[in-house]
Amino acid sequence: MTWLRSALFQAILLAVVIPYAGMVLCTAPLPRLARWRIIAGWPQFAFWLSRHLLRIDYEVHGREHIPAAPCVVLSKHQSAWETIAYTTLFPPHVYVLKRELLWLPFLGWGLALMSPIAIDRANRKAAMQRMIQLGGERLAQGFSIMVYPEGTRTAVGRRGVYRLGGAVIAVQNRALALPVAHNAGLLWPRNSFVKRPGKVTVVIGPPIATEGLTAEQVMRRAEEWIEGEMERLTPPAAAQRFDAARAALSR
Repeated sequence: MTWLRSALFQAILLAVVIPYAGMVLCTAPLPRLARWRIIAGWPQFAFWLSRHLLRIDYEVHGREHIPAAPCVVLSKHQSAWETIAYTTLFPPHVYVLKRELLWLPFLGWGLALMSPIAIDRANRKAAMQRMIQLGGERLAQGFSIMVYPEGTRTAVGRRGVYRLGGAVIAVQNRALALPVAHNAGLLWPRNSFVKRPGKVTVVIGPPIATEGLTAEQVMRRAEEWIEGEMERLTPPAAAQRFDAARAALSR
């Protein structure tokens, strides 16, 4: 039944994305925030579908920590779940992402019109300059900046290298940095077709005031908080059970 629900979920999203992409293209003349709210309807629909079809529920702790002003969100990245869920859980935000994603049909068109900070990872110096410049512009336009510091999805129980880009944007613009941890990978693993029912826990930490701090200090504080929460959300026993379940499914 889990496999069947996962297959139906994928089929529905594919059926919806093509006509929705046509509507998305029509939003191009609109102001950025208005455009974002319309385009966000697709991931918000996917999030709703994940709750009612895949039976992936969620709980959020620390909503009171989300600042009123735009900030830089530094989040753990384990699956596609958080990418669709965050359009509902957080105020309007843009992603720092590799520019190649904008070349994808349909998905890339929507991403491009959501005002992302697209960078060329092969040119690190130019990428950093672009992040600082566009990061400041997006914050001034009313968007928070969503950053996955590890750069890619990490498996449950794993820890990637935390890169400084998001912290640099926050420090250069004197914006708050907001750390976020979650355990979505237990139910919706990276590169997995099958999604398991259950409840995702999202924890939003106290914002980090960046004034007077270096980017390294900001990121170290965020990393320590995030990984400390991850140990609580996915203790070793849970990670071992997850690995065993995935191994059984792959046989």
